[in-house]
Amino acid sequence: MLILSAASSSSSSSSFMLSSASSSSARIPRPLSSFSTCVPVVVTTVSSAATSTLFPISCFGVKSRTVGIRKLRCAVFCASNVRGMAEMIEDAMTVSASESHELPQSRDFLDARTGEDLLSAVRKAVEDENLPLNVAEGMEELYQNYQNAVLQSGVPKADEAILYNMALVFDRVFVDVKDPFEFSPYHKAIREPFDYYKFGQNYIRQLVDFRSSYVGNISVFSEMAEKLKQGDNVVLMSNHQSEADPAIIALLIESKLPDIAENIIYVAGDRVITDPLCKPFSMGRNLLCVYSKKHMNDDPELAEMKKRANTRSLKEMALLLRGGSKIIWIAPSGGRDRPDPVTKEWYPAPFDASATDNMRRLVQHAGVPGHIYPLAILCHDIMPPPAQVEKNIGEKRVVSFHGAGISVAPKIDFHEVAGALEDPEAKMVYTKAIYDSVSQQYNVLNSAIHGKQGLEASIPRVSLSQPWQ
Repeated sequence: MLILSAASSSSSSSSFMLSSASSSSARIPRPLSSFSTCVPVVVTTVSSAATSTLFPISCFGVKSRTVGIRKLRCAVFCASNVRGMAEMIEDAMTVSASESHELPQSRDFLDARTGEDLLSAVRKAVEDENLPLNVAEGMEELYQNYQNAVLQSGVPKADEAILYNMALVFDRVFVDVKDPFEFSPYHKAIREPFDYYKFGQNYIRQLVDFRSSYVGNISVFSEMAEKLKQGDNVVLMSNHQSEADPAIIALLIESKLPDIAENIIYVAGDRVITDPLCKPFSMGRNLLCVYSKKHMNDDPELAEMKKRANTRSLKEMALLLRGGSKIIWIAPSGGRDRPDPVTKEWYPAPFDASATDNMRRLVQHAGVPGHIYPLAILCHDIMPPPAQVEKNIGEKRVVSFHGAGISVAPKIDFHEVAGALEDPEAKMVYTKAIYDSVSQQYNVLNSAIHGKQGLEASIPRVSLSQPWQ
C-alpha cells in the first residue's frame, strides 16, 4: 500500500508520505508481516521527471527440474469446480544447498505426518536454539488458528490440506530465520525454483468461502487488462483490510485474468518484510517497499538511512511507470481499515488527499498513458488486523473461513472531476470522488456477503459475479 502526500515543497524537492517498495540494488536493513501494512512515511522526492472451490495449480511452487542432490517432497492441491475438494499428490526433485531461500531445508517439518509432529518439530527447534521462542509461539498459535478455520470449511481432506500448508509455512519461516532474506526497494515475486506466489495463494485459498464471494464489475478488470496490453499504466486506489489482501485479489480474478492476478505491484510498508511469519508470503508478491513515517524515528540512528531507502523506492516507482504496462496497487488511507470502536462496523478508512494527488502526478509525468481506478476490498473476516495499530513486530494472527469480495469501478479522470478547480480544492474533490466510489462498491459487497443478498445486491454501477463458476 502506498500513501504519497506532499508535506512541503521547494523548487527541487518536497516531502511525501509513502508506504512500501524496493529496488534491485539497495538493501533495506531488517529488524527481526503481512502482505501489506500501509502507513505514512516520509521520503524526499526525486526530480519531477458448499465447500470452497479449489482451482488446478502446478506443483506447490517447485519447478520440476534437477538442481542438486537432496530430495524434496512436493504436493499439488487440485480440484474441479464440481468436486470442490483438495487432492494431494507427491512429486520429487532434488535441490541445491546454494538455493537455500527458494527451497526447503528442514526435513523435520516436511516429513511431519501429523499436526503434533509439526508442533514437536517447532519445540525441538527452540530447544536446539535454532528458533527464537517468540517466533515459535507465533507459529504454534498460527497453526491452531489455521486448523480451526480450515476445518470450518467442511472440505474433504481438510486435515491433509492443513498439514501440508502449515508444514510449508513452518519450513519457509525456519529457513528465513536461519538465513534472513533481504528485500530490495523493488522486490519481484520469487517464482522459482520455489514458487512463493503459489505457496501464498494455496495457503489463503483454504480460507475463502467461494460460495459467498463476489467480484464487482469483472468487465472493468478486463478493460484494465486491455490497457496494460497496449502499454498503458494502471493504478488501483484501494481500501486495505488485511495481510491477505493481495492473495484475495488474485484468487478472485485468477480464473479469468491470471496476468493481472500475478503481475500487480503492491506498495507496502516495511513491516511486511520484517515479520518472520509474514515474510515468506511477501516473497511471493511484487512489492515496492518503504519505511513507515509512523516508525521512522523508532531508532533515531536509523532515521536517515530509512529516508534514503524511501528515496530509492520512489525512484524505482518512477522508473517502473516510465516503462509502461505496470499495474500498481496502493492504499491512500495509509493503513488497514479497522472497525468503529462503538458500532463495530467496518468501512473504508479515509483517503489522504495528498497521497492520491501525488500518486496521480507520478502517473501523469510517467510519459505513457496512465489510468486510475477505484478498487474496493472486503475480506476482514478472513484475517482481521489488530484492533489498534501496533508498534511491535509480531502481531497476533486470527484467521477464519469466510466469503470475500473485490470490486473495481470505471477509471476516474482528474480533469473531468476537478480540472476546473484550483489546489487544494481540486485534489480534495478528486480524492472524494475516488473514496466515494470505493465506499459505494464496498457497501454492495457488504450487502452481498454479510447481508446474505448474494448476486441480488448488484446495482447499476456494481454488477456482481462469480467468475470462477
